[in-house]
Formats: sequence, structure tokens, C-alpha cells
Amino acid sequence: MSATRNSPNASSDIHDQADRPSREEAEAAVRVLIRWAGDNPAREGLIDTPSRVIRSYEEFFAGYAQNPHDILARTFSEVQGYDEMIVLKDIRFESYCEHHMVPIIGRAHVAYLPRERVVGISKLARLVDAFAKRLQIQEKMTAQIADTLEEVLQPLGVGVILEATHQCMSTRGVHKAGASMVTSRMLGTFRDDPSTRREFLSIVGHSSAFSVSNS
Repeated sequence: MSATRNSPNASSDIHDQADRPSREEAEAAVRVLIRWAGDNPAREGLIDTPSRVIRSYEEFFAGYAQNPHDILARTFSEVQGYDEMIVLKDIRFESYCEHHMVPIIGRAHVAYLPRERVVGISKLARLVDAFAKRLQIQEKMTAQIADTLEEVLQPLGVGVILEATHQCMSTRGVHKAGASMVTSRMLGTFRDDPSTRREFLSIVGHSSAFSVSNS
């Protein structure tokens, strides 16, 4: 098993860094957008906005600099024979819609049934963030998290559920505030064994994540 094997889910969307614009070019692009919006990028309140936007983008899209397989590389085998489901629920994430570049805010529930080895729980949260902090659609992000867990840990099964609100739907377009989207991916025993799937759904079914807000 290799924790660093290349995965199309993990890397196929990442642009060649050699083609990445400079910070100065990126800030100039922000100034163009400010002008397009109808304001003056040289006025006092906006003079530093381009540099602030680029610094915020470095945080918003930090996932492009992370290898999701590396996050799961360190595992543990001393678990006293533990072979039951492991669930980390209510993992808050912030992502950005790749169609409109506005926030997607929600929570993830991630579960797996270990074969022999387990991974630190913080790594599951980091895995979610590695994919969330990119331009995304929720369906793809759900699959990427589940598929990476399966590829690296090779467990008996994986279950991932995301529920999120999309500001591309609540602040523009149809303006349907309060609507949330639920996506799931079940692999291995989570797909094939109804009792395993029911257990997972029962564990997360009473979660506060099913009342997601934009706050």
C-alpha cells in the first residue's frame, strides 16, 4: 500500500504552477474587477483591497498546495483489535463554488470501517479541508474525500455525507435562502451492507449538522 500514489481525484484539477500569475498580476486583476464593478480602486477605502483579496485567496484556496494522500500517510496499528466503525461528524468546512466563486458552507460526516490500521482523527478533518479549500462542486468534493480514504487506508468500507448551503443559490439567482444540499458516497461495506449503512446514518442522523447556517 502506498500513501503517496498519484490519484486523479487528488491531482487532476491542479493547474501547472509554472503558469501561475505573479502576485502583482493577481492584484492588478482585482483592480480591474473593482473598476468593472463601478468603483475606483485608487480611492482610500479600496487602495489596499487588492493585496487583502490576494492574501485571503491564499487562505481560501490553500487546498491546492496540499497532497491529500500525504495527509493520511501516517497510520496506527496498535488498536487492541478494534474493528468497529470510526465516525468523525460535524466537520465544518468552507469552500467556493467553481461556477460563481461564492461560498459553500457546511459540515461533513466521514466514516470508515478499518481493516487493520487507523488514522489520527485530525487527519480526517484536514482531508476535508484539503478538498474544500479549492474551487468545488459539492458532488465532486464528496467523491474525492471518500475515494482518497479508500485508496490510502484500504478499509473495509467508507461513508461520507456532506450537507451545505450554497450562496450561489441564496444570494443570487433564485435567492432561496435556507435551502441545503445533501450528498453522500458509500463504498465497500457501507454500500453493500444495509446494516452498516443504517448504523452510519443513525449516528449522524441526529446531528446538529442538519441545521446548517452561513454563520
